[in-house]
Amino acid sequence: MSRRKISSIVAALATAAATICALLLGLAPAQAHGVAIVPGSRTYLCYQDGLTGTGALTPTNPACQAAVAQSGTTPLYNWFAVLDSNANGRGQGYVPDGTLCSAGNKSPYDFSAYNAARDDWPKTHLTSGATIEVDYSNWAAHPGEFRVYLTKQGWSPTTPLAWADLSLLATVPNPPQVGTPGTDGGHYHWNTTLPSGRSGAAEMLIQWVRSDSPENFFSCSDLVFDGGNGEVTGIHLPSSSSSPTATPTPTSTPTPTSSPTATPTSTPTVTPTATPTSTMSSSGCMATYTIVGSWSGGFQASVEVMNHNSLPISSWTLKWQTGTGTTITNLWNGTLATSGSNVTVKNAAYNGTISANSSTTFGFTANSTGNNFPTGSISCTAS
Repeated sequence: MSRRKISSIVAALATAAATICALLLGLAPAQAHGVAIVPGSRTYLCYQDGLTGTGALTPTNPACQAAVAQSGTTPLYNWFAVLDSNANGRGQGYVPDGTLCSAGNKSPYDFSAYNAARDDWPKTHLTSGATIEVDYSNWAAHPGEFRVYLTKQGWSPTTPLAWADLSLLATVPNPPQVGTPGTDGGHYHWNTTLPSGRSGAAEMLIQWVRSDSPENFFSCSDLVFDGGNGEVTGIHLPSSSSSPTATPTPTSTPTPTSSPTATPTSTPTVTPTATPTSTMSSSGCMATYTIVGSWSGGFQASVEVMNHNSLPISSWTLKWQTGTGTTITNLWNGTLATSGSNVTVKNAAYNGTISANSSTTFGFTANSTGNNFPTGSISCTAS
């Protein structure tokens, strides 16, 4: 399935859920709005992070949790409504510094919490100098242009975003669209080449300037230049299927290139659930954490360790903290050490070497009271 098709499906599900939830809660669903969905804006990714099977929004990301604590979930049900009805193309000198991610606090909804200067917002991992496709939701279609800004090298996410931090990266007039405007899943799309020589954190601000109205839309996307290929970190997607009741064991036996030091202890029988994924990284080493299956009292996870560096690595180490009541019971294709809720997994003797832009995988089963994802961030270091 193509990346554009996947983006369309994700946007469709998110928009449909937003409208249904807003109606159920007695909120008037917003019309004629949009924010970036690739790379995802703060409101879009916090909405994705908060989705539950009940329709309630309960984010797990600390920055998203703080935003909900400050302004509630109504802004997230209207994640596409970061707007100023009278901006009329005005930016610097009109939208105050420190309020760029909330459209100067002019929206009908309170997005002020999404201006918070902190480094734990959901992030999209990219490669300096690469060309990426930007997808921007078009819940209603309008003529106009998209002004794409990017923070300068050295900008810190722990300082309030100011116009002086930004450089204009591109101006895109009337890009093509996918999907039908006014229905689920539609979005504008265009290619943008990222600047070379970049590393570390960055913020992408997109101002959608309508030419048929003074209404403008604002979108803030948190990025990190670490050799990534568009992976999103700091969120997870909820399972959409019921949990099996069978006693679990790993779904597959690992097939290392040489004799392993640890292998699963039993034959697989569990039926997997949907695969919610949380991705985290440090430098060019990145880990993707996926729930393969869950049941009453436990779950099975698969972790892919990726090398986005330009040279091979010879060893890797992951560290994270488990949720309350979670204990890893069996791990394969890695070496496990635990201390309370602190987990350290190092490579096995046979899978420490990962060539450039390649990956390896380990898995585990765990007892759990429902806290199946890591708490906080996970570090991935390599040498």
